[in-house]
This record gives sequence, structure tokens and C-alpha cells, in this order.
Amino acid sequence: KRLAEALQSNSTLTTLYLGWNGIGEEGAKRLAEALQFNSTLATLDLRLNGIGEEGAKRLAEALQSNSTLTTLSLDSNDISTSLFARIKQKIELNKSQPKVAKDAKSPQIAVKEG
Repeated sequence: KRLAEALQSNSTLTTLYLGWNGIGEEGAKRLAEALQFNSTLATLDLRLNGIGEEGAKRLAEALQSNSTLTTLSLDSNDISTSLFARIKQKIELNKSQPKVAKDAKSPQIAVKEG
């Protein structure tokens, strides 16, 4: 719960490895809520966490409002092939979109290729 809360307001973390942590369905739902607000995380590893179909559905829904996550590992979480394909499609879309980031040296906006 605290990790999900921290991710909502995080502005620096870009990679998070949580494989083999027993997150489960409820943990995945909380992470999904955080992903809706997080704008920096690019890589999230959730392998072997017992997320299941419901947890993965929430992650898929969260990805509709998240454009920064470009790598999401969900191996061995009992997720249907169709749901996995839906999540993969959104991740691929994120990868293909140019990234907009504020340049620290200048107040201008810089566009970075994915």
C-alpha cells in the first residue's frame, strides 16, 4: 500500500523491479491506481506475483491514462492471452509515442524519441 502511494507522487523513479514479491491481486490493483498518476516510471517488473486476471485487468485500465510505461513484465501471473495482448498493445503504443520532457537547463519543452 505504501509503495503504491509513493509511486503516485514519485517524480524520479524510472525503473522498479518487484518480481517474486507476492503482490497478488490486491497489490496489483493498488499499483494500477498509482500508475494512473505516475508520469516517470518506464519499466515495471511484476513477474511471478500471483496478480491473476483481475489484477491484470486493473493494470490494463490504468495504462489507458499512463503514457510513460514502456516495459511491463507480467510473466507467470495467470493472465489470459487476450488480456496479455491488450496490455502489450498499450505498452507498444507508449513505446511509439514521442516523449515530452521539460529540459532542466531551459524552460522550453524538449521532445525525446522513445
